[in-house]
Amino acid sequence: MRGRIARFRRRLLPGRNPLARAGDRVEALLLLMVIAGAFLVVPFAAAFGSETYAAQTARAAEERTTRHPATAVSLAAASGQTYGTDGAGAPADQTTVPAAWFDAHGARHTGDVLTDAGSPAGTRVSVWLDQHGDLTSEPLSPSTSAADGVFAAILLWAAVTGALAGLYGLGRFVLARLHAAAWDRAWSEARHDSRF
Repeated sequence: MRGRIARFRRRLLPGRNPLARAGDRVEALLLLMVIAGAFLVVPFAAAFGSETYAAQTARAAEERTTRHPATAVSLAAASGQTYGTDGAGAPADQTTVPAAWFDAHGARHTGDVLTDAGSPAGTRVSVWLDQHGDLTSEPLSPSTSAADGVFAAILLWAAVTGALAGLYGLGRFVLARLHAAAWDRAWSEARHDSRF
């Protein structure tokens, strides 16, 4: 471990080492850019995550005012055996069945809802309705909004850091090719000079 740290330190800070080539100093500069960039992007990623959280929180508040819970009643028995969507044939816990429910104005609606596999007709199922009485998803929860904000911040940081790391890798590849070409030229010149 100590040897790896020493090698990393020499790569990062070639200093006045007489064996350090110009390419080694360029590589050190690229590595410093990656490390500095990874630290500098943190506040921007945090701000982006904060904005995402605020937007998701506002969306959740709007959804809570336009959606409300209701109870649907299944019109048929649910199948006892269901299969996952991955095609593996794994039993699933829920399946869709036709059901009916009433909206806030007392109008009757029908549609397919998720219920437990094998449940009989007449099973009461909790659903969420929009302002028109149609089925919709549950409003975003505060924990989901917070998770979205954290995920957005991490994603931005990883994207920028990954791009910088890719630039560093490309730089190392180009420098390695240049070093190899220089060695080939030096070797060819040495062989040429040895003939005379």
